[in-house]
This record gives sequence, structure tokens and C-alpha cells, in this order.
Amino acid sequence: MADRYLSFTGTAPGRFLTRRLGLPRPTALTRWSAGRPTLGGGLLHLTAGTSGLEPGPVLARTGLSTDDTGRPAAVVVDATGVRDVETLADVHAALHPVVRTIADSGRVVVLGAPLDPADHHQAAAQQALEGFTRSLGKEIGRGRTVNLVRLTDADAAESTLRFLLSPKSAYVSGQVVEVGEGSTTAPDDWDRPLAGRTALVTGAARGIGAAVAETLARDGAHVVVLDVPQAEDDARAVAERLGGTALPLDITAADAGKHIAAALPDGLDVLIHNAGITRDRRLVNMPAERWSSVLDVNLAGVLRTTDALLASGTLRRGGRIVATASIAGLAGNSGQTNYGASKAGIVGLVRSLAPRALDEHGVTVNAVAPGFIETKMTAAVPLLIREAGRRMNSLAQGGLPVDVAETTAWLAHPASGTVNGQVVRVCGQSLLGA
Repeated sequence: MADRYLSFTGTAPGRFLTRRLGLPRPTALTRWSAGRPTLGGGLLHLTAGTSGLEPGPVLARTGLSTDDTGRPAAVVVDATGVRDVETLADVHAALHPVVRTIADSGRVVVLGAPLDPADHHQAAAQQALEGFTRSLGKEIGRGRTVNLVRLTDADAAESTLRFLLSPKSAYVSGQVVEVGEGSTTAPDDWDRPLAGRTALVTGAARGIGAAVAETLARDGAHVVVLDVPQAEDDARAVAERLGGTALPLDITAADAGKHIAAALPDGLDVLIHNAGITRDRRLVNMPAERWSSVLDVNLAGVLRTTDALLASGTLRRGGRIVATASIAGLAGNSGQTNYGASKAGIVGLVRSLAPRALDEHGVTVNAVAPGFIETKMTAAVPLLIREAGRRMNSLAQGGLPVDVAETTAWLAHPASGTVNGQVVRVCGQSLLGA
């Protein structure tokens, strides 16, 4: 369903009324398209404190001009050298003069260092960057986003910086991403990084799953579109459109992992757990069946198939697992104790499995946590609740399925091997739990 309020506020009467009444004034976001693959402006690189990171060469490869002297489309502040309260002032000094000049739908990325457990002054100063970043994200407005990346090596963070400094991250704001050490595999073609790779997306016959499948196919992957047998016709239509393969299968079946392995004898590179259901009702009125069905689809099926595909070696070294959590699992939501439990369980899976899967199988494990995304499901929500969901984030609007898909594609990227154990919220910086 179209966001009519967003359209109205873009008109002269809408701007007048929202300004007089103090109502939210969302800015239409700039998203990726083939005709506009970059933000299309300059990048301003600033430094707070004394840093030895030298991210300049990586930033020069983002497609943004580092020589532009006009209104910047993005600002990167290297704050990895901030080690105490005194040098935090350098962050203020760097950004204070330029915040108003950043273009609409622009980007601010703060580069921070890992917290040093042996230096509580450094840890305090670096943790302060998180509060700073989240707060700036809530006040900067005009479709701009603000994110924090903790890193020690700029080259290891190239895929992350390319994503956050592009239109693909339009609905990702107020997030903290930790990039580990290690070498990464740069693709031969950054426009088609998944060429020659196979990706399986569960629940891909419609909605967010179909958007994820389409985005991975755009990036070069052969996509296997998995959905329940009842949705086989829709799954085959998506697969045919993308040049992929349909796999009708109930992900809750005890032998689902075995069937997937048999269908992919040559192996799998990217596993996207997107399938999910809701059976909302307050706990006092929730029958056991409503509880168990949601937990089985959203969590137990993910655990069983992941274990099976890792154990069988179907998921190849260098592979990626991306599961779908939700801000309902992070902040909770009335009437969704079952759904919130299942999505919080995904977070627990990621945090526990990520280091072991990387060490033992060479596979990364991450999650996306969508907020209010414009789908057929949210279109059926009563008007007032739907409007509240749309406006209660820093961007004052709902996200689109493609926003979740773009974030998933970044985590599935071959150069994202140093991004592991992360739960990234795709929620426009929800004012609740994010």
C-alpha cells in the first residue's frame, strides 16, 4: 500500500502543514537502481584524534568523489584514534561544521576501534561513539543515515563501507557493525560479486523472500527458490523470472536438510533463512498450537537445516548464512510472544554459531532484523497502527522489501568474510529497541 502521507508531505501544502503542526516530515529515500548505482556526490573524509588506519584508498573505490568541494553526499569520520574523553571533542569539532551541508539521503559513517579491555579510558571513549552515532541518527533528518563501523583494517571492511556509503543502505541507520581481522576475497566484478555461486532462499515465493532472491540474482547468483509445496506455482514463477530453480519443500520437515543436500549435489554458497510465519495473539489467549507452529517454522527449522547442511558439507567453505530475525525479537511486541521468542532465538543462534562455523567450516553467520517493512502483511494492519509503525523511526517511514534484500546481499558478499556474528537492523533506526 502506498504511503500517502509521505507523498503529501512532499507537496507545498504538505510542507506547510507539517511545519505548522510539528508533524513528521519524511524525505523520500534514494535507493539503488541500475541508473543510479551510487549516491552521486562527494565524500568528505575527516579524522578525529590521531589515527593510523589510512582508509583513503578504500574510500576512493566507493564511487564517490573525494575531490568534491560542494555539498557532500557522505561524510566519513575516522575516530579509531579516539582514546579518551579529551579526544572525543575532536569528533564534535569534525562534524559540527558540516552536518547541515550533507545532502538529502546522505550518509555519515563513523569509524571506531574495538574496545580495549586493558584500557578503560579507551573503552569508555570508543563506547561513547555508539551513543553519539545513535543520537545523531535520530536528529539528522532529511533521509540521512548514521552508522558506526568498528574495525582495525580498512581493506577488511571494503564491502561494508561500499554498502553503507551507497543507496543500497537507505533504510539502515543507527547501527554498529563490527568488522574482524583477516583477508577478504575481492570479486572479479563488484557489480556481480556472486557470479558462479549458488544461493538458496527459503520462503522466497513472495514478499521479502522474493526480493532477496531477485537481488541475489542481480548480483550474479544462481538462486534456488524454496517455499512450501502449497506455494509451488508462485515459487516456480519467481525462479523462472530469475533464471533460477524452484524447490518445493516444507522447511519444518525433519529431513528438510537431507532433501536440500540431495537437490544441490554440487554444493551451496549462500543460505538465506527467510521463511517465517506469525500467529499473533496475547499469551493468555494463545493455544499451544499457535506457539509451536511459529517456533517450528521460524526457529527449529532454521536450526535443523543449518546443522544438516553444515554437517553434510553442502555449504561450501567461504559460504554465507544469513538468517532473518526481527526487531520484535529485540524489543518485544504485544501479542507476539511466540514470534518474539522465535526471532530472539535467531539472535542467539547467530552469536553462538558464528565463531564455530567460521573456525570449523569457513562459513560466516549473520542476521538481518527488519522493522516495519511495507508488505501485504503490514498493509492489512489497521490504519492507526500501520501509521505508527511507519513513523516511529528516525526516517519516519516504512522500509521496502528491497531494503532487507540489499542488506542480506551485503552479508552474502564474498568480500564480507570479516563480517561475522552481526545482527543488523533494517528498521530506519526504530525508536523502540534499536
